[in-house]
Amino acid sequence: MNVLLWILQASLAVMFAWSGAEKVMRPRAVLAAKYPWVQDTSPATVRVAAVAEMVAAIGLIVPAAMGRATVLTPAAAAGLVLFMALAASLHLRRREPSGVAVTVVLLTLAAFVAWARFGPYSW
Repeated sequence: MNVLLWILQASLAVMFAWSGAEKVMRPRAVLAAKYPWVQDTSPATVRVAAVAEMVAAIGLIVPAAMGRATVLTPAAAAGLVLFMALAASLHLRRREPSGVAVTVVLLTLAAFVAWARFGPYSW
């Protein structure tokens, strides 16, 4: 189970780090083509979301890999659960079913990591 959790943590970390970096580096017009919600939110909101994604990606891997403050790993996963719940509500309001589906899958994976690392498979 530990190997599966590491695979999930790494996969989530890569996805969120990539997404966050993309939102930080790309111009708003380019982002709007891929993420339609960007058009309806302020640039500051997009940047805050990007930074939150990148911090969570770091939190999923670094504390556990270093063996220090390992409680931060499930805390990062729990933060992603909240983040994805908010994202799902945004996509629901905008009537974007594909966005809801993706966020629910990511929410479920992050919830599983949080549950397992807080509970039976903690360090």
